[in-house]
Amino acid sequence: MSQICKRGLLISNRLAPAALRCKSTWFSEVQMGPPDAILGVTEAFKKDTNPKKINLGAGAYRDDNTQPFVLPSVREAEKRVVSRSLDKEYATIIGIPEFYNKAIELALGKGSKRLAAKHNVTAQSISGTGALRIGAAFLAKFWQGNREIYIPSPSWGNHVAIFEHAGLPVNRYRYYDKDTCALDFGGLIEDLKKIPEKSIVLLHACAHNPTGVDPTLEQWREISALVKKRNLYPFIDMAYQGFATGDIDRDAQAVRTFEADGHDFCLAQSFAKNMGLYGERAGAFTVLCSDEEEAARVMSQVKILIRGLYSNPPVHGARIAAEILNNEDLRAQWLKDVKLMADRIIDVRTKLKDNLIKLGSSQNWDHIVNQIGMFCFTGLKPEQVQKLIKDHSVYLTNDGRVSMAGVTSKNVEYLAESIHKVTK
Repeated sequence: MSQICKRGLLISNRLAPAALRCKSTWFSEVQMGPPDAILGVTEAFKKDTNPKKINLGAGAYRDDNTQPFVLPSVREAEKRVVSRSLDKEYATIIGIPEFYNKAIELALGKGSKRLAAKHNVTAQSISGTGALRIGAAFLAKFWQGNREIYIPSPSWGNHVAIFEHAGLPVNRYRYYDKDTCALDFGGLIEDLKKIPEKSIVLLHACAHNPTGVDPTLEQWREISALVKKRNLYPFIDMAYQGFATGDIDRDAQAVRTFEADGHDFCLAQSFAKNMGLYGERAGAFTVLCSDEEEAARVMSQVKILIRGLYSNPPVHGARIAAEILNNEDLRAQWLKDVKLMADRIIDVRTKLKDNLIKLGSSQNWDHIVNQIGMFCFTGLKPEQVQKLIKDHSVYLTNDGRVSMAGVTSKNVEYLAESIHKVTK
């Protein structure tokens, strides 16, 4: 090839990508999306050089040394699963029966009459997010009532994205009282009475994310009765069974109340928090139907939806969870592990409140211990949050939400001092 040809080829290759970029107009209207609030907190934390810095943004359990915690029961279950040298073939569309059958039994209880009557359609999902997405797709296609879904204010940030992505507009009902840092039960009931009949209502079963505020059992009974009277359809999100109080039955009382009251409903379950299977993506989606015949029809359509969404779920995390749920020794160890995690969170809540009182804070911090689960809505104002970040290297979201998993016996005093200084 002549030198002239070689030079021309090099020039054309060098210019081609730029030319192509200039001419492309396929995605010219795509706008830059906003950064994720939680990831932004974590990125800022990593850049901070203060040795006392604290990350209270990420919603994943950490031990008292701020390290990720793999449950002993999970370690043992994984050893047993690996020792069997299982193949890596696809699961069925709805997953592994040994997992999803035990998952719904964990939610409804072994004595569930609806479960015995085979009224449930249960499928393994890609954790709780995947369960919500399957449910959103199912309701978007088949729901004949009001095609809006009502979620609490505030709610987990991803709820809006999931349901809107499926084509279901999102509305809000009152839930959290900023003045008391507690449940706005009066506002909740008043709003439920105004929601149009045959609307979908999302409910957090326990350890409400992001507030940590849950209804009492009596309040759940009143909510259930009102939902039934108003002919509303419940979609229950249970991401923290066992993680809230350390008691899997107590944490499932909302779900079991709705079942006992004769509701049909959707249920999303996650095993990310209560088994620490974050990256394994183990979850379950259930539709509780009026009878076995309806359940068969619904199951056929759920399979079609899953096939189009992701074909079938991953196997490893589900095998680990199934090993735990189907073996009494591992199940007993798991219940101890869950209680250990829940008790640590409860303990640091108490320590944080006690340290604030010890420092002479004039504010009422009872909500820190009255709230439950991984998250705490501190009541801190945005300007106070910014002072915590700038002056004390304590990182949290601008709404004052704290991940209690980031609080330890080693940093709780510094955290209390920092909060006290910005709230004087």
